[in-house]
Amino acid sequence: MRAARFHSYGAPDVLVVEDAPEPHAGEGSVRIRVHATSVNPIDVLLRAGHLQQFLPLTLPAVPGRDAVGVVDEVGPGVTDTQVGDLVFGLGGISDTTAEFAVLTAWSSVPEGWSTAQAAAAGLASATAAAALEALGDLNGKTFLVEGASGAVGSAAAAFALAAGATVIGTGRQSNHPYLESLGVLPTTYGPGLAERVALLAPAGVDAALHAAPSSSLPDLLGIVGDTSRVVTVVDGQGAAHLGVKNVNARNDSTLLRYAADRGRDGLYTPRVDHELPLADIVKAHTLAEEGSGKVVITQP
Repeated sequence: MRAARFHSYGAPDVLVVEDAPEPHAGEGSVRIRVHATSVNPIDVLLRAGHLQQFLPLTLPAVPGRDAVGVVDEVGPGVTDTQVGDLVFGLGGISDTTAEFAVLTAWSSVPEGWSTAQAAAAGLASATAAAALEALGDLNGKTFLVEGASGAVGSAAAAFALAAGATVIGTGRQSNHPYLESLGVLPTTYGPGLAERVALLAPAGVDAALHAAPSSSLPDLLGIVGDTSRVVTVVDGQGAAHLGVKNVNARNDSTLLRYAADRGRDGLYTPRVDHELPLADIVKAHTLAEEGSGKVVITQP
């Protein structure tokens, strides 16, 4: 099969498109013929070698954590999915940017989502859903999302709004119209956040999600005032220091089905900023590394 791979850690230009061995579905998994994958922050960190002490890869490695495609193999123990189903979901730590990929968590794709949107939903929606799960019922609460215009932040905002929360979200000024289109009360990030949030929520904030690579976790805790009501998905070290919750996505089909259900209800549309073909894998990783928004890689 054709796949993107890297034979050594490094900059985006270590990536090449070449022939690689095909994976096959095992117990409790399905194999898909991939239509598209997305580039997530962890893909960039893994490729660059920043996580090799904690998540060492066997090189050459195929990048990618999520994908969308049509099921062409069903492993033993799988009873709710059949060959021909269109699904999106999660593979291993790094293995989906290829002609075929094995998923161990998946959901059917809602009507109305494009291929690129379904590709963008996998890791982002599972992360967001896990974060909201950790915070519990948000109905009638005020919820602050740091980084609300990103893939995870916008998913979390959509899920919280669907749950009945009032959502305040930080983002660049240029992203404020997008946040308003979601139903989010936008504000900027950086110094003075507590004062700006107080103007939008004079009665206070009940919970917060740290979904941007910023140093604002202490500020969020100060705004909420309760370690059990603040979650980060990007700063595990800060979470341990401050005593707040650190949440990571897990390969759980329940989280993906939750996201898909919000999509079917018209309450969640995954964000996509760039679509590039597999041949442009170096450019795709370069854009992602530069923080240029959500990048999706499409297959022929």
